[in-house]
Amino acid sequence: MDLIVLENRGNLDVSINSIFNHNGVQIFDVSIKSDEAIVPSPVTIQWKIPAHNIKGVWKPTTDFEKRIQADWELEHLESRISIDAPIISLFGNDDTNVHTFACSNAINKLELNARIREEDDSFYCHITFLSERLSPVKEFNAQIRIDSAPKHFSTALNEVAAWWETFDNLKPAFVPQIAKTPLYSTWYNFHQNLEVEKLLAECRIAYSLGYKVIIIDDGWQTNDTNRGYDYTGDWTPDRISKTKEFVDAVHEIGMKVGFWYSVPFCGVKSRAYKVFENKMLTKTHRWAPVFDPRFPEVREYLINIYKNALQEWGLDGFKLDFIDDFRLYDETVLTDADGRDYSSINEAVDRLLSDVMTELKAINPDIFIEFRQRYTGPAMRKFGNMMRAFDCPGDGTMNRIRIADIRMLCGDTAVHADMLTWHKDEKVEVAALQVVNTLFGVPQLSVMLQDMPQDHIDMIQFYTKYWNDNANVLMQGKFVPSKPLANYPIQEVVKGDHQIIGLYDEYVVSLTNTKNKFDIINGQLATSVVLDVAADFGIYDCKVYDCMGVVFAEKEISLNQGLYKIEVPACGLIQLTLKN
Repeated sequence: MDLIVLENRGNLDVSINSIFNHNGVQIFDVSIKSDEAIVPSPVTIQWKIPAHNIKGVWKPTTDFEKRIQADWELEHLESRISIDAPIISLFGNDDTNVHTFACSNAINKLELNARIREEDDSFYCHITFLSERLSPVKEFNAQIRIDSAPKHFSTALNEVAAWWETFDNLKPAFVPQIAKTPLYSTWYNFHQNLEVEKLLAECRIAYSLGYKVIIIDDGWQTNDTNRGYDYTGDWTPDRISKTKEFVDAVHEIGMKVGFWYSVPFCGVKSRAYKVFENKMLTKTHRWAPVFDPRFPEVREYLINIYKNALQEWGLDGFKLDFIDDFRLYDETVLTDADGRDYSSINEAVDRLLSDVMTELKAINPDIFIEFRQRYTGPAMRKFGNMMRAFDCPGDGTMNRIRIADIRMLCGDTAVHADMLTWHKDEKVEVAALQVVNTLFGVPQLSVMLQDMPQDHIDMIQFYTKYWNDNANVLMQGKFVPSKPLANYPIQEVVKGDHQIIGLYDEYVVSLTNTKNKFDIINGQLATSVVLDVAADFGIYDCKVYDCMGVVFAEKEISLNQGLYKIEVPACGLIQLTLKN
């Protein structure tokens, strides 16, 4: 495969060398040099492949848009430390990997794409380096990994995630057990209207249902309820003013506690704004001015906020939000002059978050840190040990897609659902769709439990217990989401002799290898599931539950080669256990 230099505006010395080539995987070393230290100009590396058996193009946060794009449409994928990940995968009509390429540079800004050219029916792939100004350098290096081996596309993505982990500057953070535990969130049910006694009552119910962590979202720090950010930046608790007392009360219930912070924002009505007014990346952001992390005093200020909260209030974790708003704005000056010690915003963010984690882990080695899409790439795994699907309230399908997209690149980092919410007067089977669509991520619940009808509580308890009982398989098993252009209507995990399958549309479920236990989650309102059994597996005990955990049917079933139809309630569960 020939990689060529398509663009080299600064006439730099660019060399591309193959350093690995085995079993369909090739790695190239890209070296860009200059005789003297200069601010480098963009360099684009391009190659092409024939459009053979390519059904779609996978990118980290394209959600429903995994279709093929022509070379005359749409903007390129932008990757940097806090946006997306430098990877694209072209997959075939049978979900087979056709061509997956990735870059080792996950901190600096890259532009990349893979688009079809109609003139020759070929895909043109490219990566552009140095498209955002850096400090003067004499040398820049990166690696490009290309996988053309026939395997499931999710396996190709998993292997890229493992490759990233081999680089010293992309080593993932330790993931404590608490990061893999069902979580109760206050956002969709309380928003900023937090009431301490009502919160504690919710904690008691949530804990009894299997939720061991609570994140107190926006509102704890201010009495302003405009859903704005004018008062961010100080982080002195106005609403939950007896903060240590509140945290202690939650701990007494048995739950861990994390607080939300919008890291970049410094509201114009905050005291911090008066101090740091001239140390902002922008003052015209639609929500609030944005701190410039290239100033060491800005980083020190932010680090001390989290460090002091951890020490004084006894927090167990943090939800650090809006990291992606640390970026280049029209008025941002890309220089390390005037008191900045970095010119690159991305490198300064890396330094800020590295120092945050160092300080917090020195106090509590099991600290949990939640990040959300789109900042869930390999560089962010160094700091965040919980990666959450981007906000999609009431949208179970989108939640399912986003969980899968994060999970295929996240290795052992805990992948969380966006917070689950639904109308309290919804039919329980329809409400259950929000839950069953997210069982391949760690559940986050955000409904007012005190107002929920009993059948909803029963449904939450049933599936939360199921998740807790099977967390080892759900989180540690081999995860395979199928049919990306159809929004992953079938997902499965396999660990040892246990296979869990989620079915989210009226497809046939293929059982290809015998297992001691099959669980089939009927993640739809249809009331039957069809199995296609590849061989004679033997006799199984079959137990069917409705979405509230009530047994619907019990029987023996001989799983011989062929098709089987099993009646199951909407959003119910089928469990097949091999008889001795």
